[in-house]
Amino acid sequence: MGRLRETRSIGPLVWALAAGAALIATAPDAAAQAKDKPAKAQPKKAPKKPKDAPKDEAKEAPKEPPKDEGEQPKDEAKEPGDAPKDEQPKEPPPPEEKPPPPEEKKDEPPLLGPPPASEPKPKEPKAATKADESKAGGEKGTAGVKTDDKDKEKDKDKTRPKPGDDGTPAPSEVFAEDWWTLSRPTFEIHGYFRVRSEFFHNFDLGRVDVPKSYFPRPADDSFTDINGQAHAVKLCGDSGNPSDFQNCDSRSQTTANMRFRLNPELHISDNLRIRAQIDFLDNIVLGSTPEGYANQPSASGGGYQVVARGGYAPLGAFSSTQWAPVGGVNSTKDSVMVKRVWGEYSSPIGQLRFGRMPSHWGMGMLVNSGDGYDSDWQSTADRIMFFTGHPGWDLYGAFAWDFANSGPSSASLLEQQGQPYDLAIKDDVHQWVFVVVRRRNDQTARKELAAGKPVVEGGAYFVYRHQTLANDTTATATGAQLGQDPLNVGQGYVRRQADAFIPDLWFRFRWKKFRFETEAALIGGTIENTLREGNNYTNNDDPTKNGWKLLQFGIAAQSELRLLEDKLRIALDFGYATGDDDVDSIAPLGQELQPQKTLNRTYSTFRFHPDYRVDLILFRNILTRVQGAYYFKPTVGYEFLRDPDGQKIGGDASLIWSRASQFVQAPGNAHDLGVELNFRLYYQAKDGVLNDDLEKMGGFFTSLEYGVLFPLGGLGYLPGQVTSYAAFQQPGDKPLDTSTAQTVRWFLGILY
Repeated sequence: MGRLRETRSIGPLVWALAAGAALIATAPDAAAQAKDKPAKAQPKKAPKKPKDAPKDEAKEAPKEPPKDEGEQPKDEAKEPGDAPKDEQPKEPPPPEEKPPPPEEKKDEPPLLGPPPASEPKPKEPKAATKADESKAGGEKGTAGVKTDDKDKEKDKDKTRPKPGDDGTPAPSEVFAEDWWTLSRPTFEIHGYFRVRSEFFHNFDLGRVDVPKSYFPRPADDSFTDINGQAHAVKLCGDSGNPSDFQNCDSRSQTTANMRFRLNPELHISDNLRIRAQIDFLDNIVLGSTPEGYANQPSASGGGYQVVARGGYAPLGAFSSTQWAPVGGVNSTKDSVMVKRVWGEYSSPIGQLRFGRMPSHWGMGMLVNSGDGYDSDWQSTADRIMFFTGHPGWDLYGAFAWDFANSGPSSASLLEQQGQPYDLAIKDDVHQWVFVVVRRRNDQTARKELAAGKPVVEGGAYFVYRHQTLANDTTATATGAQLGQDPLNVGQGYVRRQADAFIPDLWFRFRWKKFRFETEAALIGGTIENTLREGNNYTNNDDPTKNGWKLLQFGIAAQSELRLLEDKLRIALDFGYATGDDDVDSIAPLGQELQPQKTLNRTYSTFRFHPDYRVDLILFRNILTRVQGAYYFKPTVGYEFLRDPDGQKIGGDASLIWSRASQFVQAPGNAHDLGVELNFRLYYQAKDGVLNDDLEKMGGFFTSLEYGVLFPLGGLGYLPGQVTSYAAFQQPGDKPLDTSTAQTVRWFLGILY
């Protein structure tokens, strides 16, 4: 799908033009020779014998070998009077005229395409004997192979020019059947272009927590926070008189963004390729880089400040065009972002991959490549990996060495060339990955499912990571900022001594139209010191339990049944992530590690990968991922149109009931977080002939989604907060309570 072969598309045109020019250039000479020489018999087809043909013409080998020893070829067995009625005898060619041997041929072979269908020039015929006919008949009867076909292939090979000394054929020696294998390298492009428009209403759920809030209130909204501080935007009203201005009340936000993704693949040979991922205007908010808008580093230190606009667009209202995004000037990103580049070399014993590449395992609960058309988060690894296996057993294994975090390097803002290097080893986060998996070939699995056989797959993914020292400080003098002196970097080190062991199991069972899939992961380990500066290894309350521990568990499961020619889909999803009763929030609300409030000293909140999508509001936007909670999600979907060419029209509806694993982590100190309803309608157009895999999405795709979240007690306020808030509530402020959140999403995309 989306295959571009530059050498194949341009090469045939060049050869065809060259061949035409050669034919035109040699046409006068050929015509002159034809006038001086008598007509010769064409060697493409043996002339049919007239009634009185001389007997020595029978010396030519027959086209079909005789069936048995006593049977003669049909042409030779014909009597002079048995010629077909519609076939008139032709005059025999001069018997002395014989075609020259192949090595004396002066005409060049065709520049493009196989030799003529008439086959190469015949050899000097030999007299057919009884022994030869008997041998030919015996070979046909035993092996079922025609001897004249073998001779034709041999003669065909003899007409081809020999390759050069370097073993590669010259351009004039490439035939049509060889073109597709000799034209290298090839270039493929995959990816998508998308535009997403979204409407958020009341995503703060009516909460007035400042500054610790799961989702910030709209910037143009006026409210009084839970501490009694008024945040007023008094600029609204029908009159332009400042004395008549009123507080703005805004509970909604609208946004739109876009991305153009390229996944190019350069196939240098059948076993060697380079792959990459490049994003253009990566999730750029539409309208966020208008004419005249720019930033510069703040003079007060830290952050940026807006530069005064130019004379042609002194006000934002005068902006008439969009500027290209430039990181640090008018955007946090550049227009073009190269996210991944890696190489793959396949050998008889396995495949070697090296570079910056996607990392994905199982259902994507722990590590997720984020390559979906609606994805926003990714797992990308700087990795060297060797992958091997036994296809006959459907058993594979892999070992990877990851460069998870190398710490500060010698790179400098004043030098763009040269080779930067890692300043130290002990501050590196070393990570090793081991994989063993049994996975069936997709085509084989489809055949077995169609035959009513079960397909069972599964595997194990194990990660070990270690770090001894760390420089995570934000201090200017000793931090790990770009260009920092190595001596200063050393002064900012703390002893981290962190170890983590992460086993992850994946299992999938399929039978006919039913699928059950699950993934479970455990994170265990120890950390001596969790501070950026200083040391908190010693436990003054219990000296026998110094240091800190990691113990987290997560599991996700999906079950699906398809009926009515795969048009009806019934599914039930479940997910669980352990919580932590030692912390006061499900999601981190600051930049620091969540502090432990008891003597437990164990971090146990498990977090799904953020691109493991469950809903539209709570886990996707407010909490940003499944963490410290569990959910149940039944889904029913139906495709009203499902064509073999890829065209689809369908919809689905889901209900998500979410609960906190530890009720003390929820704002309202209750398990129930909320009930969410999601609805979707989608349309996929015919993706054309470029898509050779109907199981993959391609072409134009659009969807319209609606979600509504009903918050429950876990997302509400505590009784004491309601009472204290009433004491300093301002006129016009609403009572302290949560309210329903809603969203509408419109997706437009082209997938290729």
